[in-house]
Amino acid sequence: MVENTKKNDVSRGQEAAEIPGDPGSVEMEGGIEREEGLEQDYEALKQELDETRDRLLRVAADAENFKKRIEREKEKMLKYAGEDILRELLNTVDNLDRALEQGRAESSDPAQQLQALLEGVELTRDGLLATLQKFGVEPLDAVGKQFNPDEQDALSMEASDEVPANHVLREFAKGYRFKDRMLRHGKVVVSSGPES
Repeated sequence: MVENTKKNDVSRGQEAAEIPGDPGSVEMEGGIEREEGLEQDYEALKQELDETRDRLLRVAADAENFKKRIEREKEKMLKYAGEDILRELLNTVDNLDRALEQGRAESSDPAQQLQALLEGVELTRDGLLATLQKFGVEPLDAVGKQFNPDEQDALSMEASDEVPANHVLREFAKGYRFKDRMLRHGKVVVSSGPES
């Protein structure tokens, strides 16, 4: 039995000596190759992840910059929203200045001087109304029309033989509409019909 044990030990030693040529050793070498391949795949995936992260950060930064730029432009638009209409109104100021100059001009005839002043004021008023209409502001005619509480405020009622009841007799202040909204209600006197 001792001889058998020695033979087994020798055969084991021979088997151990044969490991380099053993098919099991090919598996070990294949495992090393596979491990190197996995490391290369890992490095490639890590590089791709880093590139994707960089692109994502750039896109996020671009989006944030875009958002800030839009906010700045919005603030600028709100700040200067009335610039166009104000520029147009400067023409009205110029026309008023001219009308006042005509009124102050020395003339031998005061009636002629007053007439020139009135004409200047009328032209200025017409120009101002044209500017307002250009920007969507329209005056509402009310005299002689039926009273409309959505467009007019009644200040009082008066009897009238010419204007039927619940119709506008006079205007104290004209109403104006801006596009589809009421900008200002007209201030009117409403007829209560003929005196009884």
